[in-house]
This record gives sequence, C-alpha cells and structure tokens, in this order.
Amino acid sequence: MMGPIQLEPNQVAAELSRFGEKLAKGMKVLKDVPEVHYGASDKQEIYREDKVVVYRFTSKHKVTHKTPLLIAYALVNRPYMVDLQDDRSIVKSLLEAGHDVYLIDWGYPDPSDRYVTLDDYINGYLRRSVKAVSKHTGVAKINLLGICQGGAFSLCYASIYPETLQNLITMVTPVDFQTPDNMLSHWTRGMDVDLFVDTLGNVPADLMNWCYLTLKPYRLLQQKYVGLTDILDNPAEMENFLRMEKWIFDSPDQAGEAFRQFIKDFYQGNKLMRGGLKIGSKDIDLKAIKLPILNIFAEQDHLVPPNASRALKGATSTRDYTELSFKGGHIGIYVSGRAQREVPPAIDQWLRKRG
Repeated sequence: MMGPIQLEPNQVAAELSRFGEKLAKGMKVLKDVPEVHYGASDKQEIYREDKVVVYRFTSKHKVTHKTPLLIAYALVNRPYMVDLQDDRSIVKSLLEAGHDVYLIDWGYPDPSDRYVTLDDYINGYLRRSVKAVSKHTGVAKINLLGICQGGAFSLCYASIYPETLQNLITMVTPVDFQTPDNMLSHWTRGMDVDLFVDTLGNVPADLMNWCYLTLKPYRLLQQKYVGLTDILDNPAEMENFLRMEKWIFDSPDQAGEAFRQFIKDFYQGNKLMRGGLKIGSKDIDLKAIKLPILNIFAEQDHLVPPNASRALKGATSTRDYTELSFKGGHIGIYVSGRAQREVPPAIDQWLRKRG
C-alpha cells in the first residue's frame, strides 16, 4: 500500500547530504561576512536641534530641480531605509534625477524626552526643519515627502503651514486609521494607552518591534528564517539579509507623551479623518490643504492597508491629486527591485511637471 508521500531512502540521504554541505558553507560565509553598513549616498548636516538632525545628501550629479525635497520619515524606525544600500536607495535615484534631497533624522529618544509631544515634533522640529532647508537653499517653499507616520505628520504640517510648501508627497501614509482591514488599528483601539505610558514612560523599541512582528507571525518569525537556509552560501544575499535585520531591530524608543496622543487621536479617535484634531494650539483641517498631492501606497501593505491611504482622496481641497498604487508591501516599497524601477521615477516625473 502506497502512502501520500513517496520517500526514496537514497534520495533522502542525498538531500540531507546536500543540506549538510550547504550549512557548512553557510557557517563559513557567516564568519567571513563583514559588519554590515548602510547608506549609499554621502550627506552633510545642515541643522541640529536636541536629537533631531537634518541632512542634505550630496552627489556628483547636478541639481536641476529648483525646489528642494525634504523627507520626513516615521518615528518608529530609522530613516536610512530610504538610502539603505547602493542598489536599494530611493535617495540615490532622486539625486541622479537632479533633485536636491534632505532628510530629517528624529534620533533616539531617551528618558529626557519622556514629555516630548506631537506639538514639539510637528510645530517644533518639523517646522524648523522646513525652515532650515528653505534657508539653506534660499527658496521660500520646498517639497515635502512624508513617509508612513511621517506622512501623517506632513499632512498636519501642510494644513497649518501651507505657505511654506510647493508640493506634498505622502508615501504609505495612514489617513483613515480605522479601516476594517487594519489589524494594527484593531489592536491599538483597545489599548489603555494612559496606563501604558504612565507605567512605561517612553515606549521601548523592542516592545514596538514585537507587536509589528506578531502581525504576521508565520512570515516574520518563522518562514523568513527557514528561508535563510536557501541563501546561507551566498555572501551577497547574506549581507543583504543581515542589513535588513539590522534595520528592523535598530528602532528608537518612542517618546511617551507623543505616543499617547498619537494612539488616542489618530488610532482611537481617527481625528485626522473625522476632524477635531489639534496639534498644540493648532487645529488640523485636511480641507485647508490646497497643494498638489502625490499619494503613494502599497497594495500588500499589512501595516498601512491601501484603503487607509486612499482615504486621502477627497479629504483635502486640492484640485491636483495623484495616486500611485505600488504592487508590493510596506517594506518592499523602499527596497525591492520593482520599487527602484517605479517609485523614484514616478516622484521625479510628478515633481518635474510641477516645479
């Protein structure tokens, strides 16, 4: 009687032998792989305040766009994802296209930042970073590219200070924080965030990372590492893998008060979408935004589902709204080969038409 799985002893033995050889080669590769680094583009500091630093990327390519582009990344991960390595860099592609690119590094909050608020981040650091780029380039208005949580910050900023911006680009940015397919939102809306922050102070990065990993536990905690055996004997692939692992676990703690308001007002209150949001003394009204907007989202994004981003359409008063749907996930939109071919050229062409 034959079972559903046919195993030939000789084939099993040969497969085990090949696997053993691969593991042995992999151990040698792991010993020889140097410490991984990140960053494909040179950069210089142009502004510093507390732990926040604004960098200008430098390039041998001539700047042909008169309006500089400032990137505002999320607080929850490090911003070097946009310039991870030579063949995975949105920044590098934009520099090659002639853009003058700047980046905000929010830094690593420590216990002294426990009471830093969203007012500090948006009306303070972000506003003064925009001002620093304007001063450095001698222009009155700049282009702002907000990514993920940084995109939500950028929308708030654009509603308060539209006179300082030429164009606004949002990328994997949540606008409607309560779409039915948003698992992170379902978890967060049930959180007692006052007890959470009053107990912990700043929110530990390791705790945040664990929450993100458990959104897709099989893929991110098992399958990824089982698949590692396929590339163990490939030094280049191993270096790429280790660089991504370094980025994933190189996360900053979250300033307690800023985290409290972000959870209450954005996730639990959905006030960016519904209205009633205040950042410091400033009312946030998306209808106050009349700037040209390019909204880029990822179709397989498990952290910011596409409908959470698509909600921006019709939420502002702009007459110049463009959407770009990317076939990939929340991380692939920065580092995949498809992203390198599609995202920077789309940004470049969209900006080129608008100055």
